[in-house]
Amino acid sequence: MDHRISGTDTAEHYTWGGVCDGWHLLKDATLSVIQERVPPGAGEAAHFHSRARQFFYVLSGTATMEFEHEAVTFAAGRGLHVPPGTPHRFVNRSDADVVFLVISSPTTAGDRTNLPGTTPPHTEEK
Repeated sequence: MDHRISGTDTAEHYTWGGVCDGWHLLKDATLSVIQERVPPGAGEAAHFHSRARQFFYVLSGTATMEFEHEAVTFAAGRGLHVPPGTPHRFVNRSDADVVFLVISSPTTAGDRTNLPGTTPPHTEEK
């Protein structure tokens, strides 16, 4: 059994959208835990996952999750569940970095469908 402690100083790091950071705190086929940092004005393309459910938990800053017909804004200490098949887009509309955890079960690797015509500047392309 693996009992290693994981943090941003030891986890696998990646960048997306040219300005955002991510750290794989737990990278498993059945469960993924990623810490991400998204600067002001940045966000990802609208997309959905067929199998994975996700939970976004804000550690600092204020995030906005855009859905088809609404946007939900939530701050540090709050989380939001996104069920499989739900089109969504994470964006930082504030003037400070957003740092958050995104927990996915199972992993989103190979389970992402971007929606056409929704790629804003500084977006995730992975």
